[in-house]
Amino acid sequence: MAVPKGKVSKARRNSRNSANFKATAPTLVECPKCHEMKKPHTVCAKCGTYKGQTVIEKEKAAK
Repeated sequence: MAVPKGKVSKARRNSRNSANFKATAPTLVECPKCHEMKKPHTVCAKCGTYKGQTVIEKEKAAK
């Protein structure tokens, strides 16, 4: 049975794992209706449309 020869320190373990990790900014696209930036394939948070159809009714702010 294989047994480790010595303890692997946290720094050595974490540096081995961090070599394959790269943080990237999320992909954003422009909403065709309100021209607000949003994630692709999701409902627009500002106007509530998806694929040209209104899915979420946004209430107008009361003045």
